[in-house]
Amino acid sequence: MKLRLLAVGTKMPAWVEQGYQEYAKRLPHDCSLELVELNPGHRGKNTSKEKAMQQEAEALKKAIRPQDHVVALDVKGKPWSTEQLAGNLADWRMQGGDVALLIGGPDGMTADVLALAKQRWSLSNLTLPHPLVRVLMAEQLYRAWSILQGHPYHK
Repeated sequence: MKLRLLAVGTKMPAWVEQGYQEYAKRLPHDCSLELVELNPGHRGKNTSKEKAMQQEAEALKKAIRPQDHVVALDVKGKPWSTEQLAGNLADWRMQGGDVALLIGGPDGMTADVLALAKQRWSLSNLTLPHPLVRVLMAEQLYRAWSILQGHPYHK
C-alpha cells in the first residue's frame, strides 16, 4: 500500500520539507508515503476564490487515481484519535489499494472533490497552517504504523 498525500501548495519552507521527510522516511516500503504537491489556484484582486478553488479541484481530481481510497481532510470531517487512525490504517492495508489523503487549498475543497472521499477526517478544531499539516500528517501516519507494529515510538 502506498499513502499519497495530495497537497495544494508548493514552495514550502525548508523546515516543512525536513519535518515531512523525517517521518516519511521512517515508514516501510509496504506503507510508504508519497507527497504530491499541486499548484494552488490563482488568487488575486480580480479573481474569485471560487475560481481558484475550481482550479485546485481539477488538479486534485487529476491526481486521484481510480483505485485510490480517498480520504479528505475536512474541518467538517470526523475527528480521529491516533488509535483510530491506526485502525483506519490497518483497514486500508487490508483493502490492498493505495490511499489518497487530500489537503485542499486555503479555502478548502469544492463539494465535487469532497464527494469523491470515502472518508472525511478533521485533524483539529484549530485552524492549522497548511505547511504544518504536512508535517503533522507524516508524523501521525508514522505513529499509527508504529502502533500497529507494537513499536515503542507511540509510548
